[in-house]
Amino acid sequence: MAGPTSNLRSFAGALRQRLAGVLMSLNDPQWGRGRNDGPPDLDELIRNFNRRLAGLFGRRGGGGQNEPPGGGMGLPRFGGGGAGLVAALLALVWIGSGFYIVDAGQRGVVLRFGKYLETTEPGPRWHLPYPFERVDIVNIAQVRTLEIGYRNNVKNKVLKEALMLTDDENIVDIQFALQYVLKSPEDFLFNDRNPDATVMKSAESAMREVVGKNSMDFVLYEGREQVAVQAQKLMQEMLDRYKTGIQISKVTLQNAQPPEQVQASFDDAVKAGQDRERLKNEAQAYANDVIPRARGTAARLLQEADGYKQRVIERAEGDAARFRQVATEYAKAPGVTRDRLYLDAMQEILSNTSKIVVDQKGGSGSLLYLPLDKLMQQSAAPAAADGAPAQAAPAAPECAPPAPAAAAQQRSRESLRTREREAR
Repeated sequence: MAGPTSNLRSFAGALRQRLAGVLMSLNDPQWGRGRNDGPPDLDELIRNFNRRLAGLFGRRGGGGQNEPPGGGMGLPRFGGGGAGLVAALLALVWIGSGFYIVDAGQRGVVLRFGKYLETTEPGPRWHLPYPFERVDIVNIAQVRTLEIGYRNNVKNKVLKEALMLTDDENIVDIQFALQYVLKSPEDFLFNDRNPDATVMKSAESAMREVVGKNSMDFVLYEGREQVAVQAQKLMQEMLDRYKTGIQISKVTLQNAQPPEQVQASFDDAVKAGQDRERLKNEAQAYANDVIPRARGTAARLLQEADGYKQRVIERAEGDAARFRQVATEYAKAPGVTRDRLYLDAMQEILSNTSKIVVDQKGGSGSLLYLPLDKLMQQSAAPAAADGAPAQAAPAAPECAPPAPAAAAQQRSRESLRTREREAR
């Protein structure tokens, strides 16, 4: 910032440098040459100096021999030439004070009589020197950082800024940092007297609003990134509304935890919540194992019941159809049908037993041969058909009955059936 004091200091320094250069350029040949009769003549030195000054301003110095020895005319010429030189030097210094350089990443804000005139881009520039115009150099590429809730270290807390109230009426301790750059040098210089304080208050207000709309668990665990994003968006809206010319580049949550006074109780509550979630997960896993199995068993029972239902219905329908057919035949020949039914029933009953019925009423005194081995095999066959493990049948006797005995047995059975039919 080029103020009046800095301009005067630069002017005095430049004037001293210019006068020193002029005096050193006036190389007097007699200076430093000692004479045997004493020091150099002072009048001669003044006359030489006046001639050199007159030569600088286009004047021709008078003859050295015709000038009065007192050198009185040299002093006025020295005074007039020096005043012009000083005036010229002052003009050059005043004009040169208007040059300035704007570096990359900076902007120059030019003020004319205190009123904004323009914003200059990087490069060498010139403006009307003081007191007409002034230039303020603003660095727009610099990343500025502010810390809210702590200073320099998260352990160095500022509880007035860090303690915030959540939506479920719990207190949390939050420390966060934000970084910002300048997007409008004019607004940054003229619309806000204390930009850092404005940014800090806006950031604290925005964070309190975001925390106050969410639960404690969401702020501490689930939605830390979302909290930072929402707070940054709200901060930017507030700063744009104030026209501060500031752009928030990043908001970082450094620490978020309950207050130290309730940390132990909060840890117990967190453990209880974790146990609850674990038990819920175990119960859900058990339910996922039992419910599908029960549903599968129920579906199997339903299918078995449906199959049994269909089997019973079809068997009943088949029995009904067979009964209708038998009834039709019975109507045609009742006696034959009745006898046939009786014989079929007796065959079905007696085929499952090992008892033998012998008719002795009209029997002759012939001896009957009973093949017990065959009878045992016939009695074991139904048991094997029902699924029971069949026992090994006894080995047949080596001496099989002769063929005539078998023929006699067959004839006795046929005669028995004939007698039964005649008796009926």
